[in-house]
Amino acid sequence: MKETKLGMTFNKDEKFGEWYSEVIVNSEMIEYYDISGCYILRPWAMEIWELMKEFFEAEIKKMKVKPYYFPLFITEDVLQKEKDHIEGFAPEVAWVTKSGKSELDAPIAVRPTSETAMYPYFSKWIRSHRDLPWKCNQWCNIVRWEFSSPTPFIRSREFLWQEGHTAFATKEEADEEVLHILELYRRIYEDFLAVPVFKGRKSEMEKFAGGLYTTSVEAFIPNTGRGIQGATSHCLGQNFAKMFDIRFEDEKGKRSLVWQNSWAYTTRSIGVMVMTHGDDKGLVLPPKVAPIQVIVIPVPFRDADTVAIKGACNSTVYTLNQAGIRAELDARDNYSPGWKYSHWEMKGVPLRIEIGPRDLVNKQVRIVRRDNGAKADIPSADLVGHVRVLLDGIQNTLFETAKQKRDACMEVVNTWDEFIAALNDKKLILAPWCDEEGVEKDVKARTKGDLGAAKTLCTPFDQPDLSEGTVCFASGKPAKTWSFWGRSY
Repeated sequence: MKETKLGMTFNKDEKFGEWYSEVIVNSEMIEYYDISGCYILRPWAMEIWELMKEFFEAEIKKMKVKPYYFPLFITEDVLQKEKDHIEGFAPEVAWVTKSGKSELDAPIAVRPTSETAMYPYFSKWIRSHRDLPWKCNQWCNIVRWEFSSPTPFIRSREFLWQEGHTAFATKEEADEEVLHILELYRRIYEDFLAVPVFKGRKSEMEKFAGGLYTTSVEAFIPNTGRGIQGATSHCLGQNFAKMFDIRFEDEKGKRSLVWQNSWAYTTRSIGVMVMTHGDDKGLVLPPKVAPIQVIVIPVPFRDADTVAIKGACNSTVYTLNQAGIRAELDARDNYSPGWKYSHWEMKGVPLRIEIGPRDLVNKQVRIVRRDNGAKADIPSADLVGHVRVLLDGIQNTLFETAKQKRDACMEVVNTWDEFIAALNDKKLILAPWCDEEGVEKDVKARTKGDLGAAKTLCTPFDQPDLSEGTVCFASGKPAKTWSFWGRSY
């Protein structure tokens, strides 16, 4: 079989959209499907998802969250029960109207989220204070029929997520869990995906439809100047409990409504990682989520002892695997070493080990970093220790580099003119705001254009000082908070 040409044709800085599409296909993360907005997730993407899932699943089990699975379909009358909730999702809900050639008696919704599917049963299962706290989670697929610019991972019509749903006797317990889950989401992005995020609270306009308040982790893509919501943790208050009559009897026999939360992160997180770290050679994977952390490639020159070289490669892979490092050997003989280098660079593998005749003689291996191309010759006897140090270094470097790039895009503004200039300059904007929904709507209307309108991304928990007399950048009214603004995905 003849080698095929490898390499990227688009530049990240010049044609970001085309570059992104090319990276995710060439790195074998996705394949386009024959239904617009739907994509095949290939093993390279699914293994990343599973590594994140492994971490998150272990953490929520510590919280005594139980696994559930609810059906994909929701009846129309149940979905319509919470008015604000369904209005928030109505344009994206897909409906089943036929079975074969027969019309159904009533259309059935394909879940856009599962509050209304789950909560009629919560009212059946939760009776007493002894049943609380109630904590469940499911890993499943969601369908939201996006019509505006479907983008693999970022905005697709079907995606994977986890959704946690919990119920408590008191608001204090619900508030505490909201922040605990949000911190787990921060860890997924920062500690695993090496993507810096801000934790904060969504505006009333941007919160979850039907909920009390929404918290989120927010990332920023410097190349496009757009914010992107990474994950959300909602306090639903007692609104859904009222709608679905979810009550419990306390120790004194009094019946009260429960306080509820819901929280989720999705395969969107993979797209955010690709956008953040990828370069003109393809993917760059943080070691903690790389399906293969080290690829070992034999480099046999003419007349070399290929058996000995392959033996050394196999031994290297075995040693690394035994130490808990995800390593594999690329022993395909129909591709040249150079082609393999490009192939695994495209797939973003953090470290490459090359072993040739000279390395055998010197009892060493050549190690090459994916993130910066740095090369080093390492004694075979010290391999595991060196590889661990390098993997940790790559993980930290990717995060710090991404943080520096994001922070360089952040601009503090105080006036409308400064805001517009920063928006046109693709900045992440921090501005004093009066925290009024009417003002946010006005900002959206005044900034509407081909690139999309500006909106609040979140009000960060980590607030700068707000000096007395500071006014809102958009309305001139007294400012109540600092909030992040910008265009978003």
